[in-house]
Amino acid sequence: MEHDISLIANIAIAIVAAFVGGLLARRFGMPTIVGYLFAGMAIGPFTPGFVGDVGEISQLAELGVIFLMFGVGLQFSLKDLWAVRRVAIPGAILQMITVVALGFGLTQAWGWSFGASLVFGLSLSISSTVVLMRGLMDNGLLKTDAGRVVVGWTVLEDLATVLILVLLPALVISGSTDGSSWVAITTALLKAAAFIGLMLFVGARVMPWLMIRIARTRSRELFILAAVAVSLGIAFGAATLFGVSLALGAFLAGVVLGESEVGLQVGNEVLPFRETFAVIFFVSVGMLVNPLYLLNHAGDVLLVTTLIVVGRAIIALSLGLILPVSGRIALVVAAGLSQIGEFAFIVGQAGVMLGVLSSDQYALVLAGALLSIMVNPLMFRAIPHAERFLQRIPAFWALLDRHPPPPDPLAKSVTEHVVVVGYGRVGEHIINVLKHLGVPHLVVEIDARRAAEFEARGVPTLYGDAANSEVLTHARLEQARALVVTLPDEAASEIVVAAAHDLAPHLPVIARAATTSGIERLTHLGARDVIHPELEGGLEVMRHTLLSLGYPAGEVQRYADAVRRDRYDTSISTPEEQQVLEQLLRTVRGMEIAWLTVEHTSLIVGLSLAEANLRARTGASVIALIRAKHLIANPKSSTTFQVGDLVGVIGDAEQLSALTLVLQGQPVAQRVDDNADGVTV
Repeated sequence: MEHDISLIANIAIAIVAAFVGGLLARRFGMPTIVGYLFAGMAIGPFTPGFVGDVGEISQLAELGVIFLMFGVGLQFSLKDLWAVRRVAIPGAILQMITVVALGFGLTQAWGWSFGASLVFGLSLSISSTVVLMRGLMDNGLLKTDAGRVVVGWTVLEDLATVLILVLLPALVISGSTDGSSWVAITTALLKAAAFIGLMLFVGARVMPWLMIRIARTRSRELFILAAVAVSLGIAFGAATLFGVSLALGAFLAGVVLGESEVGLQVGNEVLPFRETFAVIFFVSVGMLVNPLYLLNHAGDVLLVTTLIVVGRAIIALSLGLILPVSGRIALVVAAGLSQIGEFAFIVGQAGVMLGVLSSDQYALVLAGALLSIMVNPLMFRAIPHAERFLQRIPAFWALLDRHPPPPDPLAKSVTEHVVVVGYGRVGEHIINVLKHLGVPHLVVEIDARRAAEFEARGVPTLYGDAANSEVLTHARLEQARALVVTLPDEAASEIVVAAAHDLAPHLPVIARAATTSGIERLTHLGARDVIHPELEGGLEVMRHTLLSLGYPAGEVQRYADAVRRDRYDTSISTPEEQQVLEQLLRTVRGMEIAWLTVEHTSLIVGLSLAEANLRARTGASVIALIRAKHLIANPKSSTTFQVGDLVGVIGDAEQLSALTLVLQGQPVAQRVDDNADGVTV
């Protein structure tokens, strides 16, 4: 029991510390991963105050590795890699080999063992996909040619990471190339090949089939459990039965499901687990960092960081001299790859578990990663300055910029346009209308696959999280005609509206509110028009209900308008809807409106309205008449009744009952009405 309480306490402290660290990191414009790592250092054994249990948190961190690799597999796309294969494949291979060689040589000069140097070099060769994607999104580069190249580059690095995790145990068994080492490598490759073959040929058929069947049960709980069970079960099954890493099993499970029709839904359901346990993983990594060791070895830390940031950037830029890319693309690739992150942690942690990398040596990898992640946003901001500087060296720039990029198609539709944040059912309807009207438009979408689908359909799309990045700065709001925010998450909508108001104070903003209180908040943040879907739906249901009960359409509309004014206009102190409702009740209290058909047996067929004298005979008044689908409002006294006429009448229940008898051909006693003049009105 005490152990359970201790475990829960460690998890709670880790998550709370990560939240505070991530919040502070975003406050200072840095990726949240920086905050998570500092949070781990704060609760680690090398700093004063609360000390978390490294062992317990590290065990949970294994789940973070599994979900991270499962998520990478879900998003893995050979299509993306193949589209930029001429640049990404040779570029990634050459850069990784060069960085591994530099890291290996540096640590050999420090006197490290062969295994430690190899793991260190491999750790420095793998970029952080999380940091890269954030940088590309924040700078509006993800869907550009440069973004596609660097994403394809990292796809190959992902594949290399999987291969490294498969071969690493065999590679570090001995630092030589003797027979035992080759046998271990061959055995590892054969086991991995057997597992990969089983997943691609059997798993690719069974797993999607199973998930589709579970989806058809319409039980979200079962689907979530199935997705988590698949990711964890295959990861542990791969490690137990085939001796391969948990990461490889999770990665292949993600690849198989990612290509199926339920891949998107699986990704959405697993996302909370992936994010939560990934955070715990980053915290556990930070707990291993000894700040005093890093301070005492500041020179080594600075050298490693320089190798990661400057060395990787220079290598990528130099490869641009021989690869078919433009100078701009080479600069973006250099900036995007000048960092390492989660995969470096995974490889380095594997080296620690194998006993070839000490905690202090691993701390150098962590410090280099941490500093490179902090510097990476500055690298992206330096791209225009670096481009102008290199252009002053004509010979070098001419060699680097041998393949200028085509014009950006998005630039054609970024003026006088409407920006739609979120492309759900509401957003899709808006885009369809704007397209039909010929109004330029731009969609901001956070889901990569949906963004790719929109682009394929010709919808200008900016990929990124408008509520959590600088992506709005690339939507050119200052030149737009309107911004429509259709996000279902009200908190995200508020962030977007506030950011848009800062960027373009005079831009009309139409936002969707999820709650009644959200209407006031969104209005206060700068939204000109706020729509509450549930309120609008309720008013429409109410309108149809009252009309079916015979209430006057004009009065019903007045009531609906009054409700809208009261709910949307927060400056109104005295509600108007109750007053209009009372007026509606007074208007029709005791009265009913009905539509009755003139039968062929009716006593009034062929008679004029004056001759029929219905008001005097029944007390009910004729207010309209429909004949041959044409409405005759307030018909004249000379209008004659015909078989099939639909007569609109108003009166109380007794009067309408008497009129019904007349229209059916049954005589009734004539009423004495002091107000009747023998002519209907």
